[in-house]
Order: sequence, then structure tokens, then C-alpha cells
Amino acid sequence: MNQQKPTLTGQRFKTRKRDEKERFDPSQFQESIVQGLNQTGTDLEAVAKFLDASGAKLDYRRYAETLFDILVAGGMLAPGGTLSDDMTRTEFCLFKAQEDLETMQAYAQVFNKLIRRYKYLEKGFEDEIKKLLLFLKGFTESERNKLAMLTGILLANGNISASILSSLFNENLVKEGVSAAFAVKLFKSWINEKDINSVAASLRKVGMDNRLMELFPANKRSCEHFSKYFTDAGLKELSDFARNQQSIGARKELQKELQEQMSRGDAFKDIIAYVKEEMKKSNISEQTMIGIVWSSVMSSVEWNKKEELVTEQAIKHLKQYSPLLKAFTSQGLSELTLLLKIQEYCYDNIHFMKAFQKIVVLLYKADVLSEEAILKWYTDAHVAKGKSVFLEQMKKFVEWLKNAEEGEN
Repeated sequence: MNQQKPTLTGQRFKTRKRDEKERFDPSQFQESIVQGLNQTGTDLEAVAKFLDASGAKLDYRRYAETLFDILVAGGMLAPGGTLSDDMTRTEFCLFKAQEDLETMQAYAQVFNKLIRRYKYLEKGFEDEIKKLLLFLKGFTESERNKLAMLTGILLANGNISASILSSLFNENLVKEGVSAAFAVKLFKSWINEKDINSVAASLRKVGMDNRLMELFPANKRSCEHFSKYFTDAGLKELSDFARNQQSIGARKELQKELQEQMSRGDAFKDIIAYVKEEMKKSNISEQTMIGIVWSSVMSSVEWNKKEELVTEQAIKHLKQYSPLLKAFTSQGLSELTLLLKIQEYCYDNIHFMKAFQKIVVLLYKADVLSEEAILKWYTDAHVAKGKSVFLEQMKKFVEWLKNAEEGEN
């Protein structure tokens, strides 16, 4: 017969839970940490050692928030960011430290060592930073500056994720300009530790790259305002990054809309009018535009999987859409851009390899591509992708073009 496994009685379990509740009392914990910090003083090496050793004796897992509050502000923070009155506190904390980059880098090391030693503090630390950012209005300007520098360094070191920036989008902080001013200091220290590319990569990883405009109130959420604000503050790199993000976003939207208009079968003249309007609005050049139009045209159809059938299908499709391509190749550079897009497309989509020459000839006959552009592409403007195959395909046609040209002269 199976022996019954012993079970905990409900009653005993309840008592244990109640004991736990009573035991959550950070005052004892706070006393110990404050006392230790008062002894180590401004020697941050000693602070790190003290925190390392105390983790074995004190319940960091349970009182993580208390621990971080003390290290940053000297004592436990009440909601809103004021120090709780009834508790002992220490002068030896981030907010009372010197306001310079070197000191903040040293503090960042203290947090870094602590979290590397006690991995389970990672999430609590990130939550703490999010909370501190929400409390910004409760802090003095000097305290905010130190927190901004520290946060920039922590982001650069990868101690926290850029998702913490979402706290800065809080309406009350944004409305009063606190978020934008804080962001300036934060990004300066972050870029100083790394560079704009590293910053951009971290922002992209958590989808923050497209949300930076939210640092400003809705009526100021424009690329122009953002650009001016951060450029004036000495962060031109960040302005350029945001501008670039904006235009990438605008191009993606445009391509999506273009594909929808094509699948609805809108008249070409309406599509062309819409695109030209968007080019003006978003300041998009014809060279950039022809790339978008080409991609849209080529993705508006299900291609046959058989190589021998796809060429026929492509010619038929492009013949139909040639007026659209023609509308955005009024400059020689746009024609070359289109040729390179076709070359890349035929190379990247392997069953189009044999179709290249036929597509180019069709677009030449449809007056989309000029002989100058084709000859320039052939002699020196092509890219490496599949070049030997494509140049070989084009050889006869190019010779014919050259002869026709001589015949005219």
C-alpha cells in the first residue's frame, strides 16, 4: 500500500504566512546599512566591500528597495521622493556626493559590483531606477543631475535596460519639461561612455528608438522641435539619430500605403499625385523614392516558383507598372538607382537571375531607362552582386546600343 506523503496542515501554513508579514520591517535593516555607510564614509571601495559582506548577513532579497533607496538618497523614500522622517539616515549617499562625472562613475561601480555579486538584485535595481525617475519632481536639481549622469553610465555598462526610459514619458514630468532636461544629462553621460551607435542599438533593442518624441508634450512632438532642443543642448548626434528614425518611419509608412493603393487598383495618376505630395512633405529625394516604388511594385504580386515562368510573369507585371516607374526616374541618378535595385533584386531572388536583361530591355523600351544610364551602369556603376552573370547577359544589348548610337552620329 502506498504510504501517504506527509502534508503541511493548513493551520501551520497560515501561521507561517502571518509571521512573514510581521517580519517585514525594514527599520532594523535600515539601521544596519546606515551604520555601515557612516563607517565607510566617502571611500567607495570600502562601501563596495561592506555591501558585499553584508549580503551574507542581511536579507537583500527582501529589502532590495530599502537598500537602493539608502544608497541613492540616504534613507527610505516616501511616495513622491521625499525622505521618510522617522528613520535614521546617512549623509553618505549618491544624492549627497559630489556632482561630477568621476564620482558618478565610481558610484556606478558600487552598483555594478553589488549586482554582479547578488544577481537576484538585478530586477529590483531596474525597478528602483524606474521609480526614481517617476519621483524626479521630488528631488533638487543637483540630485536630478547626479541621477541622470549615473543612469547614463549604468545604461552604457548594460546594468539596466533602456526600457526604464518609459518612466520619463510620465505626463506630469513631460508637461513641466523635467523629462527633456533630465534626458539631456542622461544621454550626454551615456554617449560619453560609449557612442551614438551603441546608444541607438540599445534603444532599438527595446523599441525605444521611435518613442523619444514622447519626452515632449503632444503640442511640441515634432522632429523640428526635438532637433532644435537637443542640438541647442549640445546633442546634435541624438537629433540626427531621431531625424533618421523619423524618415525611416515615414518611408515604411509610405511603402505600406503605396502597396495598399496598388492592390486596390487605384489609377496611376492618383498614386503618382499621392507619392509626389508625400515626397514634398517628408523631404524624400527622387532617388530614395524610386527604390520605394520598385520595392512596392515587386512585392505587390505572388511570384511563380518556376524560373522559366517567372521571367514571363515579371515582364507582364512590369509592363503594366512602367508608367509608375517612369514618373520617378526623371533624373539620371534615379535611373541608376533603379538599375542597381533591379540588379540587387535579381541577385537576392535567385529565380530572377536569368530575367535581368529582359527586365532592363523592357524598361528601356518603355522609356523608363535611358541608354546613358544603361551604358554607365555597364561600364562602371554596377555593384558586385552577380555582376559577371549580369554583365554577360547585357553584353549583346550594350553592343547594339553602342552601334545604334554610332549609327545616329
